[in-house]
Amino acid sequence: MIISRLKKFIVMSVITAAFAVPCSSAFATEGGGGAYPNGAEDVMAGAIPPAGFYYLNYLNYYTADALKDNSGDKIDVHFKANVLADVSRFVYVTKTQIAGGNLGFQTLIPLVNMHLETPAGKDNASGLGDIDLGVNLSWHSKNLHQALALDVDVPTGAYDKNDIANIGRNCYTFEPAYGISYVTDGGYEVSGKFMYDFNTENNDTDYKSGQEFHVDYFTGQHVGSWTVGLGGYYYQQITDDKSDGETVDDYKGRVLGVGPTIQYNYKNIGIHVKYQKETLVENRSEGDKYWVRAVFSF
Repeated sequence: MIISRLKKFIVMSVITAAFAVPCSSAFATEGGGGAYPNGAEDVMAGAIPPAGFYYLNYLNYYTADALKDNSGDKIDVHFKANVLADVSRFVYVTKTQIAGGNLGFQTLIPLVNMHLETPAGKDNASGLGDIDLGVNLSWHSKNLHQALALDVDVPTGAYDKNDIANIGRNCYTFEPAYGISYVTDGGYEVSGKFMYDFNTENNDTDYKSGQEFHVDYFTGQHVGSWTVGLGGYYYQQITDDKSDGETVDDYKGRVLGVGPTIQYNYKNIGIHVKYQKETLVENRSEGDKYWVRAVFSF
C-alpha cells in the first residue's frame, strides 16, 4: 500500500512559476507539489519593475530524505531526492497602461536534473521542464507596490507515467496571482505573493490534482545596497484530488518553509542568496532548499 502511494508521490522541488519537478503520479496532488516552486520570490515580491526588459536567473538545489503522511508523521521507508534546477525568466514590461497599471509579459524556461530513490526503485531525469507563460499588470507609488498576474504552466517537459522521476507534469496549470510590497521611509519591508492554482487532468493517468493556495513572504530591512531578512512560503492544498473521476480523500498537502534571505544590488544587477527549511509538512516530502537568484535590467 505504501509503495503504491509513493508511486503517486511528487518531490516538490525547484524554482519559480512553472518549474516544479514531479516524480511520479501523486501523493497529495499528482507529483506531490504544484507547478510553482514555492519560495522562489522574496524581496520586493510585489514589485514588477517599470517599463523595460529584464532577465532573472534562479538556481535552486532541493534535497530531502523524508516523506510525511496525513498526520505529519514520517513514513518509515527509504526515500531520497536531490534536484538541481536552473531557470531563465524573461520579463518585458511595456509602457501600455490598463486601469493605471503597466502591462507586462513573462516566460520561464527551466532546466532540471533530478535523482530519486524510493521503495519503487531509483531513477534519474534531466532536461527541459514545463515552460511558464504569463501576463501581468503592476502599480507603483512611493511606498506601496502591487501586481496582478495570470500564469499558465504548459506541459513541455518529458513525461512517462511508468517512470519514477519525471521532469514534466503532463497537465496545464492556471495560476492567478497577487503580489504586494510595502517599504517604509526607513527601509523596512513587508512583501507577499499570493497564488491559487487550477490544474487540468493528466490524460495519461486520469488523475486530476486539487486546487492549491500558496504564498511566498518576506520581511526585512534595506540598508544601502543590502537587504537582510526572513522569508519563505506557506502551501496548502484546498480541494481533493480525483483519480478516474473518484475523489481521493485525506491526501491534501501542506508545508511551511522559512529561512534567511540576503540581497545585494550593484548597478543594474541584484543578487539574492537564501535558505529555506521545510516544516509542518503533510503528505509531501520534507527537505531543504538553497537558492541563488540574479536579476539583470537592460
